[in-house]
Amino acid sequence: MKQKSRIRVIWCILFVVYLAVLIYLLLFAKLMGREQIGRTYSYNLELFKEIKRFLNNTGTLGIRSVLLNLVGNVIGFMPLGFLLPLAFSRVRGIIFMTLISFTTTLVIETCQLVSCTGSFDVDDLLLNTIGGILGYLIYILLEKGITAWKER
Repeated sequence: MKQKSRIRVIWCILFVVYLAVLIYLLLFAKLMGREQIGRTYSYNLELFKEIKRFLNNTGTLGIRSVLLNLVGNVIGFMPLGFLLPLAFSRVRGIIFMTLISFTTTLVIETCQLVSCTGSFDVDDLLLNTIGGILGYLIYILLEKGITAWKER
C-alpha cells in the first residue's frame, strides 16, 4: 500500500471515530443533559432565540452552560469540515461543505426531536454549520501552507 493510501485510510478511520463520538455525545451521553430532556418533544424554530437566551442569562445559567451551548456547537462540528476533505479527496468546496454541515446537523437535530433525546433547535443548525465551515477553512489554510512549504 502506498504512503498516500495509508494516510488516507488513517484519515477515514479518524473521520468515522469522530462521527461515532459526535453521535454518542449528541444522542446518548448523559453528561450532555440527556437525562433532563425526558420523553417530551422540544423544539425552537426561531433563529437566535436560544443564542440570545444563553447570552442574556449567563449569570443564571452559568458560564459552563453558555460555553457548552454556543462555543461547543461550533467547535463540535469543526472536525467535520476539517476531516471530511482529508478522508475523501473529492469532498471540496465551501458551498459543498456548507451543505454537508447543514445536512448533517439537520439529521442529528431531527433524530434528537423524534427520539426525545434533545431538542430541535435552529440555532444549533446555524452554530454547527458555522463550525463545519470554520473547520473547512482551517483545512484550506493548512493545505495552502503545507503546499507553500513543500515548494520552497
